Amino acid sequence: MKKVLLLCLLLCLTAGLARAQQLGQRVVVARDGSGNYRTVQEALNAVPKNNPALITIFIKKGVYKEKLNLAKKQDNVRLVGEALEETILVYDDYNGRVVEGAAEPLGTSEAASFRVFSNNFSAENLTFQNTAAHTAGQGPAMWVYGDKAQFRNCRFLGFRDTLYVYGYGSRQYYKNCYIEGTTDFILGSGTAWFEDCTLFCKPKGTCIMAPSTPDTVTFGFVLQRCKIVGDAPDDSYFLARPWKPFGKAVLLNCELGPMIKPKGWDHWGKETNKQDAFFAEFKSKGPGAAKAKQRALWSKQLNAQQAALYTPAAAMHGWDPTATPAAE
Repeated sequence: MKKVLLLCLLLCLTAGLARAQQLGQRVVVARDGSGNYRTVQEALNAVPKNNPALITIFIKKGVYKEKLNLAKKQDNVRLVGEALEETILVYDDYNGRVVEGAAEPLGTSEAASFRVFSNNFSAENLTFQNTAAHTAGQGPAMWVYGDKAQFRNCRFLGFRDTLYVYGYGSRQYYKNCYIEGTTDFILGSGTAWFEDCTLFCKPKGTCIMAPSTPDTVTFGFVLQRCKIVGDAPDDSYFLARPWKPFGKAVLLNCELGPMIKPKGWDHWGKETNKQDAFFAEFKSKGPGAAKAKQRALWSKQLNAQQAALYTPAAAMHGWDPTATPAAE
């Protein structure tokens, strides 16, 4: 019996490796049938569990309306779009939506257009979108649970809860990305470093970030050299508010548009959050930064020595995505 079980295990492992080899470490998705797969989910489904080597999935131009899922242990996957604004992965679910056959309405996590459970995921030159309207419930375009996720030159389009940095202990890196939304359009308990990104504040919004950083985690959301722009009215947005008591967000050398409120930071109606949350800035500039003297008294203005402690390697607990970008 033991020999039979061992043989079955070896066959499963061999099949998984053969499947990875069959993928050739690089596959193409094309709606017109010119690639290996017509849908993105088909390509994701082909990634074996416990995948040992990087698999690149090249996605040709097109609008792919799919609800996407990359499962746990489907690690080391890299998505590359043919053209940033013409390669769009989109869906339209939202929190509270009633799906036929489901036992209960969708929650925010279930409503995400794309959910990444695996580790060592990366994406480049892609647009992730949730088209659920602002008047609907929260609708993430991207939801990331896995560790060591990287996004470069990507767009995240939506309204409420556009980018959900979900995973407890998850480390995520965003470089040259565009993120838009209305209320809490970057949120979650993971640690995320945003470098040279653009955050676009839409009308009828209230707050950009809603970190729920655990009290045992030193870093939450860090924005370095980011631009906060948009067409929202002046003095209409907070930079962040703590979704959970120990939420953390820090801005380093960022440019802030006029939609930022003079107070800057919100304590979400809980006085204890003023002591527990950590919100800080270093050398903010622009119309939204000229009001720094009116900032919430419990927020911080860092000096150069304090700001120097914020590096990707420090925030990511030894993992430095700037030194080891996603492999070609």
